[in-house]
Amino acid sequence: MPNEDHFTVAAALRQVEFLSMLAHELRNPLQPMAMANDLLASHTGLHPDIARAHAVYSRQVAHMARLVDDLLDASRVSCGKIDLQMAPLWLSEVIEDAVETSLAGIERRHQQLQVRLPTLPLMIRGDQVRLAQAFANVLINASKFTQEYGHIDVVAQRVGDTVEVCISDDGAGIAPELQPFIFDLFTQGYRSLERAQGGLGIGLSLVRSITQLHGGSARVASEGTGKGSRFTITLPLPYPRRAEKGGSAPQLALPVAPCKILLIEDNVDANDVMTMLLAAEGHAVTSCFDGPSGLRAGLDGSFDIVVCDIGLPRMDGFQVVSAMRAALPAPHPCFIATTGYSASDQPDRASEAGFDHYLVKPVSLESLTRIIGMHAMQLRASG
Repeated sequence: MPNEDHFTVAAALRQVEFLSMLAHELRNPLQPMAMANDLLASHTGLHPDIARAHAVYSRQVAHMARLVDDLLDASRVSCGKIDLQMAPLWLSEVIEDAVETSLAGIERRHQQLQVRLPTLPLMIRGDQVRLAQAFANVLINASKFTQEYGHIDVVAQRVGDTVEVCISDDGAGIAPELQPFIFDLFTQGYRSLERAQGGLGIGLSLVRSITQLHGGSARVASEGTGKGSRFTITLPLPYPRRAEKGGSAPQLALPVAPCKILLIEDNVDANDVMTMLLAAEGHAVTSCFDGPSGLRAGLDGSFDIVVCDIGLPRMDGFQVVSAMRAALPAPHPCFIATTGYSASDQPDRASEAGFDHYLVKPVSLESLTRIIGMHAMQLRASG
């Protein structure tokens, strides 16, 4: 008979599969909403109400996307499926990314944020996206549980061969009996009746998991309810003290030359809005709504860029791009995958099928434009 461990593993796998499908179904409507909001941005000057509506959509779409990501990440952590892209990083840049992510909520509550970093820049090793996510989760948590016009401080200092980043606030504080469990999954502090703080009780669990995956630790201290909190993230410093921040050139926005783009997307709203946005950038866009018609268009036309959804009817995106690459002579178009799926093996499958880039919905217009701009520059250089 199957043992208890077998049933536990099977249940965990079913949970991961369910959450992956749930995320896909949630991301599909998020995609046209995000793109429509990008389109709305160009009309905010027409009326003050349009600007306010655009800001509301931006905040709520970002919040929904973050909830979906947190839900998936919690499942991945429980199954040990988080993959890290490790590289040398400047701590200051990670903190900067985290502040940018959390700043909207801090400003909305008129809170004062102060960041103090060491005079000598510190280099760490890690996954920039994941570490920024961990710090942002702590900052967002601090803002949620700190009153309007409250104070949040971020202080980083070197301690031997580690760096300690303390994020403190003068907010609601944490009861002593809750502090040992604050990093556990789905643990939440006091909620007012109107649930003003929101959230799923996932963010701090991810903070601990991400930090531990980087060889570090996370801890909390609070003198109790109403007396503020202090979260400390400790990370190893694998590089010598003499390392100083170099003068690497800043990344500049790439000029986007007009391109011929084939868009294959079965969600009609997402297809329409992305077509409008790309056309507004001066590109010539051909739209298709399923795999076979997208493949025919790709073989019949000459395109610089192919933006292709993975979950297409009748023929998925992997099949479309694989067949297109096999049939077309070099040089091939730049193939960009867009998908609501974010399972850890999906980017590898996309690469094997012939995709050059992999974007998870809701797709950032900035990211898409940057990729198109890079390919346009390569075309000009080779031409």
